[in-house]
Amino acid sequence: MSTIEHARTTENNATTCPLTRTIRLIGDVWTLMLVYNLMEGPRRFGELLEALGNVSPKTVSQRLKMLEEVKLVDRQAFAEIPPRVEYTLTEKGQALANILQAMREFGENYLSDPPIASSCSGEHEPLL
Repeated sequence: MSTIEHARTTENNATTCPLTRTIRLIGDVWTLMLVYNLMEGPRRFGELLEALGNVSPKTVSQRLKMLEEVKLVDRQAFAEIPPRVEYTLTEKGQALANILQAMREFGENYLSDPPIASSCSGEHEPLL
């Protein structure tokens, strides 16, 4: 098998592998932090932007649109003045809760020096 054929086979296997598809979907810190913040309930765009801290509104908007396209997040617009939009996790999005909780526990147990009490409720800080 040539190097090119091997690369194509590897690429095809990677796109059909459930783990690879999942990593591509949620393998971004801002995407994960959006899902994590939405686990607490519906949030408005400004609330999410504030909770994430040092991230551009464009990045948050792009990640929310992507999460909406893959049916992890619902966007609900209210006919009010001023306009109000809320984001919530779908059932599919809620399925990520256990994964994020395991990641949080890993960080608390193995990435804190010394281990500290949880700081992930309310205001959130970057994962690392």
